[in-house]
Amino acid sequence: MKEKIDEFLLEVHGFVAQTVAEVENFRIRFLGRKGLMNDLFEEFKTTSSGEKKELGQHLNKLKNAIQEKIESLQLSHSVLNVSSESETDLTRPAGQIPVGSRHPISLVRKEILEIFSRIGFIVADGQEIEDDWHVFSGLNFPPEHPARDMQDTFFIEKNPDMVLRTHTSSVQVRMMESQKPPLRIVMPGRVYRNEAISARAHCQFHQVEGLYIDEGVSFADMKQTLLYFTQEFFGKAKIRLRPSYFPFTEPSAEMDVYWGLNSEADHRITKGTGWLEIMGCGMVDPNVLTKSGIDPDRYSGFAFGMGIERIAMLRYQVDDLRMFFENDVRFLKQFSRMA
Repeated sequence: MKEKIDEFLLEVHGFVAQTVAEVENFRIRFLGRKGLMNDLFEEFKTTSSGEKKELGQHLNKLKNAIQEKIESLQLSHSVLNVSSESETDLTRPAGQIPVGSRHPISLVRKEILEIFSRIGFIVADGQEIEDDWHVFSGLNFPPEHPARDMQDTFFIEKNPDMVLRTHTSSVQVRMMESQKPPLRIVMPGRVYRNEAISARAHCQFHQVEGLYIDEGVSFADMKQTLLYFTQEFFGKAKIRLRPSYFPFTEPSAEMDVYWGLNSEADHRITKGTGWLEIMGCGMVDPNVLTKSGIDPDRYSGFAFGMGIERIAMLRYQVDDLRMFFENDVRFLKQFSRMA
């Protein structure tokens, strides 16, 4: 019996499998209900008491060797990756899996920040769940302002003083409270509005806002800064500033860029005027400076803000805002060479 066990040991050590099926047949042959190990144990029962100790050790050695061989083969990379025809996924695309790319919103955000960094602006970030002071009160929003209404703002149910920020202007307040002028910052981030989702609106979108505060900052400085951005990003050299209203700036303006009327698409998106609204801007209201502990008699500044999705829609001629959020690979792969 000992010679038989030694022969099986040599067979086990020398066994090589090419497929999962061969490994399974090997297991059944030795460890199955009618396998060789069962036959050996039956024969072991009939041996004399003097031989049982030595033969028992050999049997355990053989059993352990079989189990180790099976485990090593099952974990073997060559075996696990050899599949029978029935195990092959015939629907799997052939060839290499294409490499992904940056999202168009990320591409536009990066370019905007790079442009402003060239003229000394640094990037600041802030929390998306904010208190009323930093989102509204610190920015000169009166208590009865419509933006505080449930129609526009997501309030936190268990704490009505906390909201999902409706603009990244809350970062401006925190920066003015924590740092002394001069301040030259841009603030990108995700913001939330309680609006119905459509081709032109979404309950979540992205903004980039900017703030510059120093001694002697003027409206002309703001205009020149925004003209520089327009020339760098769009390649357009003509802008206009129309009077507008924002609680935290005075005077306030909407900035338009002259897009031109060179194609049918230009006529459609500009409604035949050639002008496109890009962002809101204005001189920081002295009340906002005072609320943040900055002396308005010594310092002045300007602020501006734009929606990244709107800029991306213009850059890439996208007609539906929802396409940026649907993760459609057919849409996203168009930007694979722009990362």
